[in-house]
Amino acid sequence: MDRSPYPTITKLKAFAWSETFLILILIGVSLFLFFSSKKQASDAGIEIQNLKDRIVVLEKDLARSQDENYNLANTLYAEQERNTNFENQINEIAGTVGVLEKLSKTDPELLQKYSKVFFLNEHYTPPRTEQIDPEYTRNGVRDLYLHADVIPHLENLLEKAKGDGMSLKIASAFRSFDTQEVLKTGYTITYGAGTANQFSADQGYSEHQLGTTVDFTTPALGNGLVGFHNTPEFKWLKENAYRYGFILSYPENNTYYQYEPWHWRFVGRDLARYLNREEINFYDLDQRTIDEYLVNIFD
Repeated sequence: MDRSPYPTITKLKAFAWSETFLILILIGVSLFLFFSSKKQASDAGIEIQNLKDRIVVLEKDLARSQDENYNLANTLYAEQERNTNFENQINEIAGTVGVLEKLSKTDPELLQKYSKVFFLNEHYTPPRTEQIDPEYTRNGVRDLYLHADVIPHLENLLEKAKGDGMSLKIASAFRSFDTQEVLKTGYTITYGAGTANQFSADQGYSEHQLGTTVDFTTPALGNGLVGFHNTPEFKWLKENAYRYGFILSYPENNTYYQYEPWHWRFVGRDLARYLNREEINFYDLDQRTIDEYLVNIFD
């Protein structure tokens, strides 16, 4: 047995081959890992590029979808606009029909200018009249009547005046053609035609025949009307009557009759407020302008 402390040549060669083989294995493994990682990197690059291409395609699809949605939205808006316009037209037509129907049921005479202008024939009477509650009439008279649709407005006015401490009463209301004729004849006999014409209308020209006009008074005046313009009741009417649709037909310096502070005509709240706001007289307005307020006279 060789017990030499030094390896033999054969052993040295074997060892050298072992190291060489190990180095070759390491080199091979390193090369494998290198080329594997490079391939993976290449594959990753391809995948990234594919994703980028896909994103581009998706962005184009999204843009196209947005354009389509925008066009659909515009189409929908246009259709809604057409429907709205159509609905408005239908409502306008329905409203016009409603107004015409309402107007057809409203007496066209109610806002005519009668005092020496238009004429009411002997057969005209309001379509419906109601007795004025004797509580509101002078001396509790029971035979005073007024257009039925004016009664609520008159009562509202009188109740408000009462609440404000006023003592307003009704001295005269609806008068028929024949009643006016008798009245005017009596005035003419008593005062003469010239004087009577200054304060009394001929039959057919009196606002009282419409059933929308009243003569106010106050118990302080007894059975007369003279001096009514000096009463607090008249001052209250000037400040408040328009709120209830009543206007003073013959103010001072009118061209029809003498000043009649007691004579008030119902023309509807809208027209009365307009006249008050503009500080103009009913008879100063063009009839066509006045007629625009007819449809809502009792509202």
